[in-house]
Amino acid sequence: MPDKTIPILPCRTLHPLLDFYTALGFEVTYAQRSPHPYAVVERGAIELQFFAMKHSEPAGSYSTCYVLTDDVDGLHEAFRSGLKAAYGRIPTRGLPRLGPLKDMPYGVRQFLMTDPGGNCVRIGQRTGAHPGHGPAPEETFARALHHASLLADSKADPAAAAKVVDRVLALTDETPTDVQLVQLLVLRGDVAGRLGDEDGADHFLTRAAAVRLGDAEREAARDALSRLEDLRAGPRP
Repeated sequence: MPDKTIPILPCRTLHPLLDFYTALGFEVTYAQRSPHPYAVVERGAIELQFFAMKHSEPAGSYSTCYVLTDDVDGLHEAFRSGLKAAYGRIPTRGLPRLGPLKDMPYGVRQFLMTDPGGNCVRIGQRTGAHPGHGPAPEETFARALHHASLLADSKADPAAAAKVVDRVLALTDETPTDVQLVQLLVLRGDVAGRLGDEDGADHFLTRAAAVRLGDAEREAARDALSRLEDLRAGPRP
């Protein structure tokens, strides 16, 4: 068989973690209780293995891995559907949570998913563009979106992301396109929720939903609109 790398990730207990992956469409192909708790989940060619340790702290976990796929949009939609069926809505913050689908500046289209054990699984598809970190966009609002998105997700610093978005939304001498405005407002609402600012989150998401977009603009903003739908449905069941 060809060479294959299989992540082995920690968790505090197996049961909630296996329920989560089952909701995502994974099959539990192996599970044991002794001599130590251990389990394997698989979905197509994706295989993840887990071990339980009593002192694992999910909220403070740095465990992560990257999964490459040739259908990142399909996986993201399947995960959204599975989580909505299992939880009643899509968890967007806390543990577990599903992140937004985004085109990244280093040549992948990806999303982040964090399981009940605190493990962050990054799932992406190569786009063929900019195989590496290219320069940040020069245009004001594109640049702000670029930096704020990286701060919110890759750096896990929603407060810094909020400052970047607030700064460009307050500009009076430049105006974002309607698509950029929706993207900025959705991102700002997202990070407000992560910071526990529920009123702020509602304010920005309501503003985003009120922006009128034509068909071509809705297609350009489809990732932000999908995230808007998930956020407005509520963060947790």
